[in-house]
Amino acid sequence: MKEFALIFRLSNIEDFRPSPEQMQERMNWLANIAAQNKLVDKGNTLLPTSGSAKTVRSDNSVTDGPYTEIKEFISGYIVIKAENIVEAVEIAKGNPIFTIGGNIEVREVLKRD
Repeated sequence: MKEFALIFRLSNIEDFRPSPEQMQERMNWLANIAAQNKLVDKGNTLLPTSGSAKTVRSDNSVTDGPYTEIKEFISGYIVIKAENIVEAVEIAKGNPIFTIGGNIEVREVLKRD
């Protein structure tokens, strides 16, 4: 099996406070992945929203945030195991983030042998 990072993004989390029901939905989703022995790393449940992300380039220049083109916030991530990216996407589709306007980026985790 391969490993995939699911990166959770929200357009605006300044005022977002998940309800107990929303938190339970997310926990149920995670528990389902764990029950299948496909959860590798729960990651951070919430990353800082502003002021703490910088990108350092090879010429020692420093810019704000990881991406200058997007206005979304990375609200967290997990790492899962799946046979391929198609399966990883199917797992991602079950996350309740979509009900609040969020999205999930799925990336294969490359490992060096």
